[in-house]
Amino acid sequence: MCGIVGYIGSREAYPILINGLRRLEYRGYDSAGVALVDGSGSLNVFKCKGKVADLEKFTEGKDISGTVGIAHTRWATHGEPNDVNAHPHYSGSGNIAMIHNGIIENYSVVREALSEHGFTFRSATDTEVLVQLIEYIRDSNQCSLLEAVRTALKQVVGAYAIVVVEKDNPDEVIAARKSSPLVVGIGDGEYFLASDATPIVEYTDKVVYVGDGEIAHIRRGGELKIVNLDNEESEIDIRKLELSINQLEKGGYPHFMLKEIHEQPRTIVDCTRGRISPDGRDVILSGVIANKDKFLGARRIIIVACGTSWHAALIGERAIEEMCRIPVEVEYSSEFRYKNPVLSPDDVVIAISQSGETADTLAAVELARGAGAFIFGICNVVGSSIARATDSGAYIHVGPEIGVASTKAFTGQVTVLTMLALALAKEKGTIDRAKFETVARGLLDMPALIDKVLAQDEKIRDLSKIFTYAHNFIYLGRGYNYPAALEGALKLKEISYIHAEGYPAAEMKHGPIALIDSEMPVVAIAPDDQIYEKTVSNIQEIKARNGKIIAVVSEGNTAIHSMADYCIEVPATPECLSPIVVSVPLQLLAYYIAVNKGRDVDQPRNLAKSVTVE
Repeated sequence: MCGIVGYIGSREAYPILINGLRRLEYRGYDSAGVALVDGSGSLNVFKCKGKVADLEKFTEGKDISGTVGIAHTRWATHGEPNDVNAHPHYSGSGNIAMIHNGIIENYSVVREALSEHGFTFRSATDTEVLVQLIEYIRDSNQCSLLEAVRTALKQVVGAYAIVVVEKDNPDEVIAARKSSPLVVGIGDGEYFLASDATPIVEYTDKVVYVGDGEIAHIRRGGELKIVNLDNEESEIDIRKLELSINQLEKGGYPHFMLKEIHEQPRTIVDCTRGRISPDGRDVILSGVIANKDKFLGARRIIIVACGTSWHAALIGERAIEEMCRIPVEVEYSSEFRYKNPVLSPDDVVIAISQSGETADTLAAVELARGAGAFIFGICNVVGSSIARATDSGAYIHVGPEIGVASTKAFTGQVTVLTMLALALAKEKGTIDRAKFETVARGLLDMPALIDKVLAQDEKIRDLSKIFTYAHNFIYLGRGYNYPAALEGALKLKEISYIHAEGYPAAEMKHGPIALIDSEMPVVAIAPDDQIYEKTVSNIQEIKARNGKIIAVVSEGNTAIHSMADYCIEVPATPECLSPIVVSVPLQLLAYYIAVNKGRDVDQPRNLAKSVTVE
């Protein structure tokens, strides 16, 4: 949450910063701002409520010169989204400006202490408290900006990625991070800073990921220096970016979300490439093979995740238990970290996060590490915090996901979890050859199956018009497709703001069926599987109470056609893979309903892509 960008070099900073904010706007879009240090030593701060486009309008005709600058797009935590609470924030003298992603938990205590020293505050934010503290230390101790930042960070509690500039020191930028991402791009005599690599890729392919508890000290024309909070210098580990500009553009689609839905045939190929043999006879996940003893000796597997990743985890739980015969527990990361869990070195903890920066999941990883458990990460973003904090793992390789509502990351996560189940089951000898190859080949065939679903785009778009003004939705599924129902409901409420809930179909009669009437649309996921007949019975219960049924069924199904109001057909696939193929029409349905309602599909209200605060 929140996107931060910084630049120091010989170019004009403003165009680079604004372009970077556009790339990072998926991380937050309540307000935006920029601070620039110009050649005469002036520090100009421009900020306003709204999106990056609003900031661009606000800065028209203003002095936006300067070759050093910082910029921010906000997802509000402390203080409502308005002009005053927008970043950057600056010190009482106006000499120091700072941007911040994260939460300073003890900000009220620090604020009170500073107030006793005569400090006043313009905003309701924790960020302004920190920048005022930095100035207080700088002035009181007559120390360098680096030393003031380092001292201040030792006095605060919480998570942060910050970038600091100073009016009287235009050749220096200080940046630091703790539990919130920060990357430094290295150009030719210039440096770029950002929350992730997307604003940097068009300028350089050389990056340094700042470590937890580290401070980056950058001087114009000088080398990058990184120290920890005890002022001990760290080694500079320069990485090469594997990212292209084309991946960050809409490619002719009206929204990133629609583009990412249609990318899924390709992203499944990228996810499975080199991991499943062409004949489907072998699945190789290096992270599993290299740590075979940990997995084979596991007493149980615990999967921690949030949101869409939690839904993928529920599917992975079923697949791993069925194929590997190991008990699996799925926990919300946010609850797991506070439940005083019973953990041992015999446990394997799998942490799932698209961004690899999810604060609650990262905290769960640290908790599990402290208990001696083996930790396996499943992430999308290379070099992310969770990827670096885990013992081993697997990337889903679906490319940047810009739309806030996750689509291709979900199918990528389910794909990796299925491959993990297959690879481990083969090592354990708990799956027969025929089933192993059926599922592995099913993954290889999945891109073609998704293409068949995407060919129904126009049909689903037309269907969406019927339900655009519904006030509630219920999604039903059983077995592997109960989590698919949860995910379908989440997609709809995220981007259309229609209230939607997912249930196991058999649980309807235990209470929720009271909601059913002729005004209640019900999405019933009913592919041909081992409990198909049971699901049909549940659909009949809904139909008997005049519910409007949209059924997702296997190709050629005729029985449900006769009782459902509308049907969407999907190709047959092994049962454990059905959540992948059925999720695609549910993504399209949610997308088109939201578009019909005039919603901002890529940037729905109150949400952000990378949840880096608790």
